[in-house]
Amino acid sequence: MGKSTKPIGPQTDVALIGAGIMSATLGIILKELNPNITIQIFERLDTPGQESSDAWNNAGTGHSAFCELNYTPQKADGNIDISKAIKICHDFEISREFWSYLVEKKHLTNPKDFIRQVPHMSFVWGDENVQYLRKRYTAMHESVLFKDMHYTEDRDLMQQWMPLIMKGRDGRTPLAATNVTMGTDVNFGALTRQLMAKLKKMPGVTVYYNIEVYDIDPHKKGGWEVETRSMLTGEEIDYHARFVFLGAGGATLHLLKDAEIEERKGYGGFPVSGLWLKCNNNELIQMHQAKVYGKASVGSPPMSVPHVDTRVIDGKKELLFGPFAGFSTRFLKSGSRLDLAKSLRIDNLLPMISAGIRNVPLTKYLIEQLRLTPEDRLKTLQEYVPIAELGDWELKQAGQRVQVIKKDEGYKGKLEFGTEAVVAADGSVAALLGASPGASTAAAIMFSILPKCFPKESKSPEWQAKLKEMVPSFGVNLAKDEKLVAITRERTKKTLQL
Repeated sequence: MGKSTKPIGPQTDVALIGAGIMSATLGIILKELNPNITIQIFERLDTPGQESSDAWNNAGTGHSAFCELNYTPQKADGNIDISKAIKICHDFEISREFWSYLVEKKHLTNPKDFIRQVPHMSFVWGDENVQYLRKRYTAMHESVLFKDMHYTEDRDLMQQWMPLIMKGRDGRTPLAATNVTMGTDVNFGALTRQLMAKLKKMPGVTVYYNIEVYDIDPHKKGGWEVETRSMLTGEEIDYHARFVFLGAGGATLHLLKDAEIEERKGYGGFPVSGLWLKCNNNELIQMHQAKVYGKASVGSPPMSVPHVDTRVIDGKKELLFGPFAGFSTRFLKSGSRLDLAKSLRIDNLLPMISAGIRNVPLTKYLIEQLRLTPEDRLKTLQEYVPIAELGDWELKQAGQRVQVIKKDEGYKGKLEFGTEAVVAADGSVAALLGASPGASTAAAIMFSILPKCFPKESKSPEWQAKLKEMVPSFGVNLAKDEKLVAITRERTKKTLQL
């Protein structure tokens, strides 16, 4: 590499790429563990939390696996696999503990600005689906994490739980529902902005907006050279960071490829966009107070699981249905149409082609979604809200997600519906890829990469004690400790004012 003539910015311990929930969470964790650590945060937009973290761009479920049926698949033998649900629920409890700690330290101000209690429900119809939900409930209720789940096939009780969904429904079709009243609605955009505002005030932290990181290269003195460009002036500046975290949503894949670490090989991405139907009828909005999830269509990605969703965004109650899937070659809402083409490399070309061949139902589903008319979308909505009328709902763009494609055995590619951390062997760079459950499990994901990226410090008594202070259940399997689950939930419920 030739000698750079570009200006050189200040050296830093940590560079966080992207000002979303992931970078904000990791930044706060690192400053709590080591107040002297220096951090630089680079964001291509003019404010934090505008892409995947923004409230309009995700389901805000506070994914705790209470209602998302895609986390509890039925196996070939007919049994329900709840292992993923247990992991996600456990990780969300860690998020609640961490947010509670930040509220107690006054790093976060009013919890109601970002989290509120909203019941989480699953709702199905038809004999086969009712049988599935009944078996799912039986399996989940045995876990200490799901002891508060209620199940019913009683229409009168469902009428109490979800009057909007029951109004106008025929009285013949078998129905079933589950309800976890302690579910939450989380505004991850508001949470991100609070975290970033706190970080910006901390000594040793610098936040750069309207700055795009377009490449990272190994630095001759160790660590990484972070190459940036101003979105406003085009000025280019290089920074030197000892550790780099790539938390730039869909843009992460490009930067991971540019890092040229061995672990990047075979990774690709498949973009899926979303659309909401947003309700404008206040009578309907006030009639519904729940997140009600149904079963996904065959071949659809998990982000497209249909749900009738009570949200509180910027203090206002909203009602959304969807999301309907779309397709764009952009990796971010504010990205380029060339993003997908630019992500193709020698190391991931065959896995990408293989994943395409192996996921024909997904391709078919996306084509069908793109052809939907407003009347088609209304028909889907009326399966959940029988009294829905087209004039009460408007179409609104949701987030842009990049599903992970990774190399399977040989050169085959596997489409992963989830969130995955990729960490270099020497721990000097980490990247977060994927989508759901994403933001809900941000704290657990960041805690999980610390031993790989800061191995010596993570073993120190000081860090271990601080980790237990931030998350009192740290290192304990909550799924096997009913008493601790009860204590933890009661404490966080009180602190988060739920």
